[in-house]
Amino acid sequence: MGSLHVITHPLIEAKLTRMRDRRTSSPEFRALLKEISLLMGYEITRDFPTKTESIETPLCRADFPVLKDGFFTIVPILRAGLGMVDGLLELMPFAHVGHIGLVRNEETHLPEEYYYKMPEGYEQSVVMVVDPMLATGGSAVDALTSLKRRGCTNIRLVNLVAAPQGVDAVRAAHPDVDIYVAAVDETLDENAYIVPGLGDAGDRIFGTR
Repeated sequence: MGSLHVITHPLIEAKLTRMRDRRTSSPEFRALLKEISLLMGYEITRDFPTKTESIETPLCRADFPVLKDGFFTIVPILRAGLGMVDGLLELMPFAHVGHIGLVRNEETHLPEEYYYKMPEGYEQSVVMVVDPMLATGGSAVDALTSLKRRGCTNIRLVNLVAAPQGVDAVRAAHPDVDIYVAAVDETLDENAYIVPGLGDAGDRIFGTR
């Protein structure tokens, strides 16, 4: 059974507050998102398995922990998910990156897939699906469904801000997937945006409208 992990840390909370501020510029917004993604990465990877390896220090030979040989894939949901990739890659430069393209239909508020590209062998890897916002949960549910349909079994969902409705939707459709967020906000408005939220993450990352 998957769990909801709300990562509370003073640095994350302070940086997220700056991201919420409408006066924050796109360059600063991107930098903050990268920083928070890196900080969240410590919790996301907390249970990664390790093994011991014998190394020679300047003084002697001894056994120390290293990551077990594994395959890790970061999968941003385009386009806003791209803003979380650099921070996670800084923490895990050995990870591979795949992409899922989903666009929200502005009338139905439902996601439509238009792009899917993954590294070879990703089905056997730990897959981290990243997207700053978990609003209705539609995009996340569809992305997780696409990955499972292609054979993925070890998937984690990583979001910056979530609405309760989005969390409920993902847990109902994919109860086995762990969800990692920095904050769960109050609700969704009539346009399916998170309130209080931080606006459209994609627009704020890339300076578009």
